[in-house]
Amino acid sequence: MLHIYTIQISKARQLGLGQDPRYLDTTVKSGDPIFAPAWEMVMGVKKGRMSEEDYARKYYAMMRESYRQNRQRWDEVLGREEVILACYCRPDTFCHRYLLKDMLICRANQVWAA
Repeated sequence: MLHIYTIQISKARQLGLGQDPRYLDTTVKSGDPIFAPAWEMVMGVKKGRMSEEDYARKYYAMMRESYRQNRQRWDEVLGREEVILACYCRPDTFCHRYLLKDMLICRANQVWAA
């Protein structure tokens, strides 16, 4: 069973998680592009030009396409016992790492349609 955790990158650095095999940077700035949102989405939400609902809708669509295009990488992450999703966003704020966590859970349970 896959266990998924989330963490803010600054906290992960304090804990020295950067080299941990469970660690997955999901940011557009420094992370794995297979799981990262687009810059225009990130800046759109930050600047108030995009709603969280529109962001979520676009991110889900991006990740469905990512899953189709990068199935091996997704399967590698889904095959882990634990994964730590990291992003720069503060805890308990709107963030794509929580959306990705939900997608991974659904995919692991074969609920999420690609």
